Amino acid sequence: MDFLSDHQPELLPGKRQLPPVQGVVEAPHGTTIVAVTFPGGVVLAGDRRATMGNMIAQRDIEKVFPADEYSAVGIAGTAGLAVEMVKLFQLELEHFEKVEGVQLSLEGKANRLSTMIRSNLGMAMQGLAVVPLFAGYDVDREKGRVFSYDVTGGRSEEHAGYAATGSGSIFARGAMKKLYRDDLTEEQATTLVVQALYDAADDDSATGGPDVARRIYPIVTVITEDGFRRLDDEESSGIARSILERRLEQPDGPRASLL
Repeated sequence: MDFLSDHQPELLPGKRQLPPVQGVVEAPHGTTIVAVTFPGGVVLAGDRRATMGNMIAQRDIEKVFPADEYSAVGIAGTAGLAVEMVKLFQLELEHFEKVEGVQLSLEGKANRLSTMIRSNLGMAMQGLAVVPLFAGYDVDREKGRVFSYDVTGGRSEEHAGYAATGSGSIFARGAMKKLYRDDLTEEQATTLVVQALYDAADDDSATGGPDVARRIYPIVTVITEDGFRRLDDEESSGIARSILERRLEQPDGPRASLL
């Protein structure tokens, strides 16, 4: 990123100049991303819908990507810029590891992503914002951690144990707030994020729920001391189908205790 800034800054996502336009620039946008920590790791997941205005632009977009062996990024906002930013971020982490011989700390990765988001501020002010969610396993602290961002690159670590970003985040966060516990197992954590995405899709038209007819299910990833792992289609479809079956009896999902 520093090399491009010195030699060809116009190649950076945030340095490109848009032609004069009137009104909002219409481009495909990714929506809801959620993350949950559990003893031993963290789960990062996202729905599969991209929207453009009131239209569904894509039904099977991928919004969760491995950053390196022990971290991942979930993208919300302008899809094209976000994917390009993630690819550049992956390259930077790989380059650092090759040059230094060690991986950048999880804190350092979070800070570097913050710098990249801040460099996109000009585009964000024109309506092309990128607001990711970053999660990873901290090998030094031996636990999963989650970081959220705003359009200016402001970084916050989510100490509550869960986080969400995107258009359906308010509904997903509400679901996780009532269902989250400190002692979740990995299986329970993966079920929780799919429940949260289902609730987000239930109230937010830009968030896509599990599509059984087209066999399109949320992307669910798990990061532990063993590294990054993405649940395969059989695992994610099994979770989604079990939730759908329960929702036939309880359309609003599981209920938390009053006390």
